[in-house]
Amino acid sequence: MSKPVKNLIVDSYLRRFADVDGAVVVNLRGVDANANNALRGSLASQQMRVTVVKNTLARRAWSGMAIEPLCEVIDGPSAVVTGGETVVDIARLLVQQTKQIPELELRGALMEGQLFMADQVVALSKYPTRSEAQGQAVQLVLSPAQNLVAAAVGPGRRVASLVKAIEEKLEAAEKIEKS
Repeated sequence: MSKPVKNLIVDSYLRRFADVDGAVVVNLRGVDANANNALRGSLASQQMRVTVVKNTLARRAWSGMAIEPLCEVIDGPSAVVTGGETVVDIARLLVQQTKQIPELELRGALMEGQLFMADQVVALSKYPTRSEAQGQAVQLVLSPAQNLVAAAVGPGRRVASLVKAIEEKLEAAEKIEKS
């Protein structure tokens, strides 16, 4: 490959991965064309993109970028999956796809500057996404308040039900006396 072609590829990588701060690296070797197209289609439906990279040129382009730690896991034929809401979403979808496409090999992932090796990608797929984590945090914050309200209202409800039962008994006794 000539030097100008290599420079064009590096420039392409610089543009494509400039704003990327998280991705998953996979090996597509051994995946047949139909399975590859199905995988890419399912990823595209979730606004995710697969880019097959040339390792040496990717390392050169990614130097100093947020995704530079991924250079550790690109070895041999590598493809980088980017996009989606979060890296967790990508990992979930790819882990799901490995069940249908056993030839698909997960190499590693990068999320918020932390590198996850191949064996940790499955664990990453079980992490909550940002919106799920925010929901859980809100629930944790609200649950003591809900428990406090329930504790404050609970005894009052019991007293009110006892008063109502006494009132009903007294009314029933009055009816019997009048008869």
